[in-house]
Amino acid sequence: MDWTPHLTVAAVIESESSFLLVEENADGMTVFNQPAGHWDEGETLIDAVIRETLEETAWHFIPQAIVGIYTYTSDINKITYLRICFCGTATSQDTDRPLDTGVVRAVWLPRAELLHQKLRSPMVLQCIDDYLSGKRYPLSLLTTM
Repeated sequence: MDWTPHLTVAAVIESESSFLLVEENADGMTVFNQPAGHWDEGETLIDAVIRETLEETAWHFIPQAIVGIYTYTSDINKITYLRICFCGTATSQDTDRPLDTGVVRAVWLPRAELLHQKLRSPMVLQCIDDYLSGKRYPLSLLTTM
């Protein structure tokens, strides 16, 4: 049996004490997640998080730092995810842009509200908590060769 982790990127974006989140359909449930998705062939990790944020929220994202690197194995689908979480700024929204398949809506929510929502994984709250605790690593940590 081949074991292949899924490498994903995610964005923590805060504005006025709320976080940009995606309400999406995943594994037969409606859940909340950061703007996040898989790293595609031929792009840098920074390009991937910019693209995923735009595709899932219609917001343009400027990454400023890495919050952390996380691993999680889902009890539902048994997939192991390796997530690189970035933080930065949402600059503008393309309100006419359609969102990715499966995305119900992009929404700004305060952290406290997430405690009452179904989250895609424990990484959602962990990324926000690490961001709020001040964890930041420079983007130069990533080297593309």
